[in-house]
Amino acid sequence: MKKALLVIDYTVDFVAKDGALTCGAPGIALEDYIVRLTEEFIRRKDAVVFAVDVHEKDDPYHPESRLFPPHNLRDTPGRDLFGSLKVIYEENKKSVHWMDKTRYSAFAGTELDVWLRARGIEEVHLTGVCTDICILHTAADAYNRGYKIVVHEPGVASFDPAGHEWALRHFENTLGAEVIR
Repeated sequence: MKKALLVIDYTVDFVAKDGALTCGAPGIALEDYIVRLTEEFIRRKDAVVFAVDVHEKDDPYHPESRLFPPHNLRDTPGRDLFGSLKVIYEENKKSVHWMDKTRYSAFAGTELDVWLRARGIEEVHLTGVCTDICILHTAADAYNRGYKIVVHEPGVASFDPAGHEWALRHFENTLGAEVIR
């Protein structure tokens, strides 16, 4: 079965201590795991997708503008991949796929489903932040499109511990996902 790793929103704004909408320490703690997993997928020549949130400054029409402070604004350092993942992306631009997204789900309003199907991908591995927001919505959309879902617990985090735990149970019990512990 062909696989793809989706690294979702692992950016400075979502992870760094001073990020605009940060997970903080739980997000920072994911770095080594996500880096190792990304390198493994690249080495095996499996698909790697960096699905990265993007917003426009002062956009009054985006629903997140009413829910969260400005974050991942286009052309700002906050939108850079966090830590050594940025270096891995830079060194492997030809073999990985960068994808902008404007909603919680990496599938909503993007070409992700078409991109995955064109490559025969049947199984998606999810890492990044936030477990109970963007990872959850991406997983639900993957489920609705018939993909096998694998969530890497050591590769996901949230700023809401209760939401994180609830989402991990939901992946297994409602979406039939495999959760790697």
